[in-house]
Amino acid sequence: MSLTRVLFLCTGNSCRSQMAEGYARALGDGIIEVQSAGIEAHGQNPRAIAVMAEAGIDISSQQSTRLTEAMLAWADRVVTVCGHADESCPVLPPGTQKEHWPLADPAKATGTEAQIMTTFRATREEVKQRVTAFLERLRTESNESQPGTGHQATSSRSPRLS
Repeated sequence: MSLTRVLFLCTGNSCRSQMAEGYARALGDGIIEVQSAGIEAHGQNPRAIAVMAEAGIDISSQQSTRLTEAMLAWADRVVTVCGHADESCPVLPPGTQKEHWPLADPAKATGTEAQIMTTFRATREEVKQRVTAFLERLRTESNESQPGTGHQATSSRSPRLS
């Protein structure tokens, strides 16, 4: 079974897309390869790292990267996690699927540190729920396309040459 290549895309690749990459790596069970990127690279947000660590997922070694054409060519699926990335996403290669998750930016939270961290935790939980549902859909699609399941395996992408 080939792995689905997923690119999580957001504005600065500092919070939401980093969380999504972390959960996808932790929960992907060998069904995906994952990267995240931003329209710009703002560096990782320390609060995002902290709330993910609370959930038992270390994203501190992930890099905040700027979107490249090579990343788009690599991806089977692009998931935009904010409106700006959705609106600014370049034209995708043929066969690349795109979906949008309209997640609020926790970095824009205001208030006390406790209130801001509560916002980050809420975003973390929404990201976890969305990644979990996304992975379930991928597993279902993969099972439906396996020989012996009564469904024919199909691919919407041309083979890649290494």
